[in-house]
Amino acid sequence: MGSKNKLKRFKENETFENVFQPTREEVVGGDFALKGKWNQDFFKNDNPIIIELGCGKGEYSVGLAERYPDKNFVGIDIKGARFWRGAKTAVDGGMRNVAFVRTQIELINFIFAENEVDEIWITFPDPQIKYKRTKHRMTNSEFLQLYKRILKPDGVVNLKTDSEFMHGYTLGLLHGEGHEVLYANHNVYKNEGAPEAVTAIQTFYENQYLEINKAITYIRFKIK
Repeated sequence: MGSKNKLKRFKENETFENVFQPTREEVVGGDFALKGKWNQDFFKNDNPIIIELGCGKGEYSVGLAERYPDKNFVGIDIKGARFWRGAKTAVDGGMRNVAFVRTQIELINFIFAENEVDEIWITFPDPQIKYKRTKHRMTNSEFLQLYKRILKPDGVVNLKTDSEFMHGYTLGLLHGEGHEVLYANHNVYKNEGAPEAVTAIQTFYENQYLEINKAITYIRFKIK
């Protein structure tokens, strides 16, 4: 994507009512006004809140929002030019149950209050295979504790990935730390029983993986 195109998307994001792009200072300073008030001030209902971390183009957030109109969705990504696509689709379609926030995932406890979130989706994260990168791995112990803070007591996390490494690493960590694995599948399109939301929505990259017969894995779990 050219820088001119990026700039155009950033500008357009600023006009979307469903996009929030706070500065890091605002977030860390506790000035993000929707924290603890997402349902009250933005969605204007009491429906469950589901967030997607590292939402990319927002395809999954929008896909889920279309499928489940009685739930609220928030996509989080640091790259606003990426989720412009999802935000625009939602605006054009008059969808009121999906929003996007441009921020870093490690700051989500400044975006959501304790027990505000019902469910988390992590879709196709970078597996950060190199040992030095483990602190950025989105299912490491630190991140899990961060998620636990904003999740309701019975809240769940979904991990969908094409990385056998990420799948294995996460499963091992969950079992090792005594978390509750509700469902695990190392090839959701070959084995039956995956929840509908896992196979019904496919991202651009996922379609590419499927074309070359790459297995898509999935884990659904609760953090203890």
